[in-house]
Amino acid sequence: MKTIGRRGLILGGGAIVAGAGAFALLKSGGGHVATARAFSGSSNLAWEPPHGDRWLGAEDAPVTVIEFASATCPHCANFHKGTWPKLKEEYIDTGKIKFIMREFPLDHLSLAGFMVARCAPDGRYFDMLDVLFKKQRTWTGHDPRGELFKIARQAGATQKSFDACLVNEDLAKGIAEARDHASSKLGVASTPTFYINETKLTGNQPISAFRKHIDGYLDQTG
Repeated sequence: MKTIGRRGLILGGGAIVAGAGAFALLKSGGGHVATARAFSGSSNLAWEPPHGDRWLGAEDAPVTVIEFASATCPHCANFHKGTWPKLKEEYIDTGKIKFIMREFPLDHLSLAGFMVARCAPDGRYFDMLDVLFKKQRTWTGHDPRGELFKIARQAGATQKSFDACLVNEDLAKGIAEARDHASSKLGVASTPTFYINETKLTGNQPISAFRKHIDGYLDQTG
């Protein structure tokens, strides 16, 4: 697991934008934008981030899985390269769960990476996340701005739109606010952290751990 360091992330204000080289929200990239009505469980889990949730699956699925991830976290990348395809095939694509990504950047590069995904055209958010996790070592290297532009360009970004994204303080603040809420209200302190309905899992869990809890909830609903 990757945990919040002592220095952490500068939350709020212009500093987070300048430090991140942040991206604008040009158009909300899919899956879908969720509302609090889509959640079961506590109001803290149901709280909707300022720019909306991104989710996949069936809106009325009996089980909701929420992931708190950092785009620069190697354990998150390993989860998305390993467990994620199985989880998607078995539970998301079959409509058994609703999967929600909650952005939890642990550093400025992670914030920028998530904003690249938020800038993607409709329906491309999770596609962009897949690329960010698969190419994590590349875009977090010596030229993150240049490598992130290469990724954004694959989704149709131009240099002009990419540069415009970099100065959007509103989006940067929104992601930081969502991270702060998860930290203060839910006690999220490392990535990845998952909630399967009310059950909390931490770390890069194998598919067997998800099957155990998801199937248990599915059995309860008949």
